[in-house]
Amino acid sequence: MRKPIIAGNWKMYKTLSEAVDFVQAVKSSIPAADRVDSVICAPALFLPSLVKEAEGSNLAIGAQTMHYENEGAFTGEISPSQLEDIDVQYVILGHSERRQYDNETDEKVNKKVHAAFAHNLIPIICVGETLEEREASNTVVKVSSQVGAALKGLSIEQIAQTVIAYEPIWAIGTGKTATAHDANEVCKEIRHTVEKIAGDVAAELIRIQYGGSVKPENVVELLLKEHIDGALVGGASLKPDSYLKLLEAGANAK
Repeated sequence: MRKPIIAGNWKMYKTLSEAVDFVQAVKSSIPAADRVDSVICAPALFLPSLVKEAEGSNLAIGAQTMHYENEGAFTGEISPSQLEDIDVQYVILGHSERRQYDNETDEKVNKKVHAAFAHNLIPIICVGETLEEREASNTVVKVSSQVGAALKGLSIEQIAQTVIAYEPIWAIGTGKTATAHDANEVCKEIRHTVEKIAGDVAAELIRIQYGGSVKPENVVELLLKEHIDGALVGGASLKPDSYLKLLEAGANAK
């Protein structure tokens, strides 16, 4: 049985005081860790303060991106060793916004995934198709290609620990959501791709999230599907009450 994982991606929202207030508001109400993994991926500036604020709770703190090198002349970047040093637990890699605006190629994503595992970080790898690719019936080809590239060179054990987030680009921040059936079918194909790469055990263990305008009103239907093990959530993770409703849905889903 795969434990659901609900991860909030705050993107470039909130001030530090607002972020700390959020964690203070939710941390005592986070469901038990054996029922759901509860994650907030916050702006890099806030990570040390939020890790400290969440200490002793069931809330894990994650980063939204990182470089694949441990150090160097990479102005403005954050390294995996820096994230490890402040006890960050998760990192989002390959989000479509990073791919679109910051030249995050499949090759870079793969390097970052390897770096994450080298520094005890759990990668949340984002994959997804554009509306044009979907309308051309290229969803499976695009997503499977991204999954294969991201997992290249990983051990079976590492693949089993990875989280993959299927985020159709056309549904991110648009209010549009893939139907639960369609989302499950793509997640099923992702699992099949993992099986071809790493075998049935890893495919059974790997957790696959859905992301794209997820909110409390639609999360239950999504989480009840066989191949959807959680959600990567944007706007609906910004308010404490909404985030807690998502967590409760995750805790009761499986």
